[in-house]
Amino acid sequence: MVHVFIRHTIADYKTWRGIFDASLDFRHEGGEQSCRIFRDMEKDGEIELLCEWESREKAQRFMNSSELQTRMKQAGVLGTPEIHYLSEMYTIRRSAAD
Repeated sequence: MVHVFIRHTIADYKTWRGIFDASLDFRHEGGEQSCRIFRDMEKDGEIELLCEWESREKAQRFMNSSELQTRMKQAGVLGTPEIHYLSEMYTIRRSAAD
């Protein structure tokens, strides 16, 4: 499994989110396992996504697809997204017992 970090600048969150939600099947068919969305607290039009994918190959194929480019334009993504492919090295989480 691979993680993909994506930073977008968007015109309008509500518009972007509508296209993102409508693309759930498209993302899952491409190999996405999960996705977390973050919004920059200082820059209203900047969002970050941290997604899990089945493999780097599937993630790269999806990120480079013309269908994704079309959907991003419809969603109001401005400019070129910043994309990083990550492998998890270590995870630590606090529990209620801490």
